[in-house]
Amino acid sequence: MTHQAIKAYLERTNPDKVEPGFLAYIAALTEVAKISPETAASIVHELAAQRENLKLIASENYSSLNTQLAMGNLLTDKYAEGYPGHRFYAGCDNIDAIEEYACATACRLFGCDHAYVQPHSGADANLIAFWAILSARVQTPALEELGEENPLKLSADDWNRIRQKMHAQRLVALDLFSGGHLTHGYRHNISGSLFETYSYNVNPETGLLDYDQIEELVLKVKPLILLAGYSAYPRAINYRRLREIADKVDAVLMVDMAHFAGLVAGGVFTGDLNPVPHAHIVTTTTHKTLRGPRGGMILCTREFADYVDKGCPYVIGGPLPHMLAAKAVALTEASSPGFREYAHKVVENSQALAAACMEEGMKVATNGTDNHMLLIDVYTSFGLTGRQAESVLRACGITLNRNALPFDPHGAWYTSGLRLGTAAITTLGMGEAEMREIATVIKYVLANTSPKTVEKGKNAGKPSKALYLIDEKVAATTRSRVRDLLEQYPVYPEIDLAFLQEYFGAGKKE
Repeated sequence: MTHQAIKAYLERTNPDKVEPGFLAYIAALTEVAKISPETAASIVHELAAQRENLKLIASENYSSLNTQLAMGNLLTDKYAEGYPGHRFYAGCDNIDAIEEYACATACRLFGCDHAYVQPHSGADANLIAFWAILSARVQTPALEELGEENPLKLSADDWNRIRQKMHAQRLVALDLFSGGHLTHGYRHNISGSLFETYSYNVNPETGLLDYDQIEELVLKVKPLILLAGYSAYPRAINYRRLREIADKVDAVLMVDMAHFAGLVAGGVFTGDLNPVPHAHIVTTTTHKTLRGPRGGMILCTREFADYVDKGCPYVIGGPLPHMLAAKAVALTEASSPGFREYAHKVVENSQALAAACMEEGMKVATNGTDNHMLLIDVYTSFGLTGRQAESVLRACGITLNRNALPFDPHGAWYTSGLRLGTAAITTLGMGEAEMREIATVIKYVLANTSPKTVEKGKNAGKPSKALYLIDEKVAATTRSRVRDLLEQYPVYPEIDLAFLQEYFGAGKKE
């Protein structure tokens, strides 16, 4: 394998106009293609796909090339179980420096007592938080009653009594169908086995949280944890009020801000709407609105710091040093004035998109949004399931996901709704005019889509919940409009896609 691509780029480009990020991209693909040209080709194909499809998935974004490049280096070779200054392997001095920097940056950015940046995902972060709370509030006091610190020194009977006590704890969290998350005590998730879970719902008429209802439930159940945060709730939450409720039963207030961490970092959610000053433990992903690499993070008070730091090896495997480096870069980017502008623009765009969708006659949950996402009732608006709407829009160049609505008659698989997010398209630079165009295009597609009739089986003759019909002219027109929009706001504009396709797109060795 030669370095044809690198040579060609440097020969074609004025030295003063060499784009370092793109050059690094070419160099990386050159090395990948030496071993697996198919993999290099797939990376290029994914860039092409992202340039051709409008990304409205609320849980996705575009990280900077700076962040991406921080992941691709020798740091991936390191084992670093433990935490800075307390590793199980020698030779982690530089990993310590990266992790300490990332944690300190997170503490400054969010104004928290302690940060832990090792979780591989938001799900991991939640598991570590659960373990830390159980350890601090249940296991440690039980050990103290027995006059012992080390569980290994307990008899089998004593240890089983502690285990039973830990397993008997209660969790109160937002119901999945009201916008909660699988990791918030849902029975199909391990969290549903860890805790006796009680759910609160949104008001059936308004779609909003009812804090009095939450308080009534918490006072009745007296849980160890009151869990807040969401995966599909389009409004801001009053965390001061939730902390007051938690304090009435000495519960831990835990908040999962995976979706809106970027809005907290960017100063959109402040005061009572910012979970960090009010919660004992806050978990998050580092992507989504925070615009970093795929990963997780925990912010907490001093009470839980020592427990959280032992997330590895007690809950997760070894940290990924290259991801720690990427998180350090992303958190630094999130500390900039430009990020604050982006965060506020995310919400402005979300509200503009919600308003435009309603103007087009679509039913929007809660009649708007306070954050980066909105929910559309496509069954009421168009007679389609969420699955049909998701599929047809993807075929037309718009990528989003189906999502259950509160008390959804079609369940979590087919759903009655769609979830739309504006973080990624805001990163591209789109604004209010583009939101109106997107709403118009969505309406155009869905208004011209109908359920396909089932031809065989027990449901023959009935409308399908998955298959759909659309005129190919409508689909072609939509793809053209999406293409026109994305050409104005290309994904990673510093990257010359045609150049990469020329040298790596075929997936064949030179």
